[in-house]
This record gives sequence, C-alpha cells and structure tokens, in this order.
Amino acid sequence: MKIKSAEFKVSNSEVAKCPNNDLSEYAFIGRSNVGKSSLINMLTDKKSLAKTSGRPGKTQLINHFLINESWYLVDLPGYGYARVSKSSKRKFQAFITDYFEKRQQLVSAFVLVDIRHKPQPIDLEFMQYLGESGIPFSIIFTKADKLKPKAIENHVKDYCDVLLNTWEELPHYFVTSSSKKIGQDAVLDFIEATNDEIDTLKQQS
Repeated sequence: MKIKSAEFKVSNSEVAKCPNNDLSEYAFIGRSNVGKSSLINMLTDKKSLAKTSGRPGKTQLINHFLINESWYLVDLPGYGYARVSKSSKRKFQAFITDYFEKRQQLVSAFVLVDIRHKPQPIDLEFMQYLGESGIPFSIIFTKADKLKPKAIENHVKDYCDVLLNTWEELPHYFVTSSSKKIGQDAVLDFIEATNDEIDTLKQQS
C-alpha cells in the first residue's frame, strides 16, 4: 500500500463523537514511551502527523487520522507509565475500554511492544483483555534498530513462548524500526489485504 494522503480529522474522549461513517479503523496502542507516534509518522511518511514527545503519556485522546480517504488510523493513549494524575488515568483508561468494546468500525488493533525488553506483564494483560473481548489484534515490535538480528530473533521467540502458554495460536506480529523504516511495507500490506477482504465481503452480501 502506498500512502497518498494522511490527514488529522478529530481528537476526543468520547466514542460517540468519533467519525460517523463506516470506514474501517485500525487502532494503535501500547505502553507509554513505546515509540507509537514515531511509528505512525513512519508508516504514513509524515514527519509530524502524530506529535512525538520526550515525555511519556502525551497522547491522552482518541485521535483519528484519515488515510488515503478510505480508512482511519486511530492513535490511542498509552497504558501504563504515563505521567498523569490517577483521576486522569482512570478517565482515559475508561474511554480506551469504551472504544474497544463499542466502536463497530474497529477492524483490528495493533499492540506496540518495545522489542528491547522481556515480555512485560502489562502488555500481556492488555493482550489477554483484547483476546477475552474478541477483539482482533496484531503485535508490533518497535525499536528493532536498537538490537542485533540474533537478539531480535531471541526476543521475539521469548514473547511467542510466553504467549503460547495461554494462547492456542499466535497473533500476527511485525518487527519494526521507525528510524530505519523497517516493517513499513509489512504493516501497510497487512492493512491493505484486510481492507480488500472487507470490501469483498461487502460486495458479496
């Protein structure tokens, strides 16, 4: 897939105020400071589409970006170690849950994981929540440029081994680096193939 246009549309904290159309949505979420904004900018070839920050937890709203005038990339607040008050954290965690459980346009989530670290309980718990809620998701390993190829292979295997303790089959996963543009084509091609499947089903119904 080639990104011909990427346009910010709306930010809000209420699912009811999300765009009122039937375009497919792909939601990106992960622990604070996982490199989500940089990944979104890399995928769309836009250096400042999503605002990056040295301070974890900057994204605190549901952000919709219209891609190629045909689907939405949704940037969600990070979970975990954001430097926000407990009351604010409870508030945005609640609307994250509302988004995943109520947004019918959501096709799939992408859970971002820093490949440099061993499997983290908070990431595993969030994936478990998605699985129990019947929400399709893929894993995006970020910051692959920080490791040697063998270390990348070992860290991915560690994650897969842990997941297979509770999952019958592994979700799709992608290894990426925003600075090196690793994984850009793989993620976008996956979205394109999924959109094509949806279009085919719509035509058959």
